[in-house]
Amino acid sequence: MDINVIGVPIFYGSDIKGVDLGPRKLREKNVLNILGKYHKIYDLGDLFVPSVKENHKFSFHPKMKYLKPIVEVNTNLAHQVYTSLNSGSFPLVLGGDHSLGLGSISGVSKYYKNFAVIWVDAHGDINSHITTETGNVHGMPLASAMGVGYEDLTDLYFHGTKVKMENVFIIGARDLDKGESDLILTNHLNVYSTQNVKEAGMKKVITNIIKTLKERNISTVHLSFDIDCIDSNFVPGTGTPVKEGMTVGEAKTLLKCIAESKLVKSMDFVELNPVLDKDDITSDLCIDLLDWTFKYLK
Repeated sequence: MDINVIGVPIFYGSDIKGVDLGPRKLREKNVLNILGKYHKIYDLGDLFVPSVKENHKFSFHPKMKYLKPIVEVNTNLAHQVYTSLNSGSFPLVLGGDHSLGLGSISGVSKYYKNFAVIWVDAHGDINSHITTETGNVHGMPLASAMGVGYEDLTDLYFHGTKVKMENVFIIGARDLDKGESDLILTNHLNVYSTQNVKEAGMKKVITNIIKTLKERNISTVHLSFDIDCIDSNFVPGTGTPVKEGMTVGEAKTLLKCIAESKLVKSMDFVELNPVLDKDDITSDLCIDLLDWTFKYLK
């Protein structure tokens, strides 16, 4: 398989500096050579991220930080993902914060008309400019992709909804804002909390999701993996760590089962912050998880 590695060194969505160094850190840890054991790797480099001064973060919208550069970067990412898929390659997007998920999904949506998103995250990322409690756009990409929120985000790359709500599966959520919980209840979104995972077992959760996708004749999945899905004890190097998360073993079970399904055609791997890390614990775990995933990816 041909893998196109796309770095997105952006922190504007989280407003926590250091996460923009994630792609560089992973390359320094030899991620390209490691993944090259299993696939042909093409490093497309990092997307350009325009510089914006901190005191201008609300210059583009009163309730969303750094909106303009986030839209610009995500639009370029969407096209990069689309062209990768169009060439028969697998786009692997290395972040950077999770605001980039909107660009990835938008690119996938232009190429595949019927696909699903498996969003693995401690957070729902389904806020809007109306419900946000922080103004951080990395809490909005999935809602925007489902057509909920500000039009600059919902209409990114092309006009209209990018993925149907019923084809979105959120796994590992355990830190939801009120607006997110309301959206989940109103629209009956598919959300598997960490507690659900621990009660049912990760393998059963993934097996049921894959069964549902096949029943709907969906043969394409975009996997968006935020390392904060894992318990904060194991991932000190991330901007919004949350306790009582997945174990490393549960995360590996998830990644293996999804990879072996042969449905995954694109992937995000986000929110590594080397500045917050301790003795490279998180960076080394990220390399281990990527190695593990792409070993099983067919």
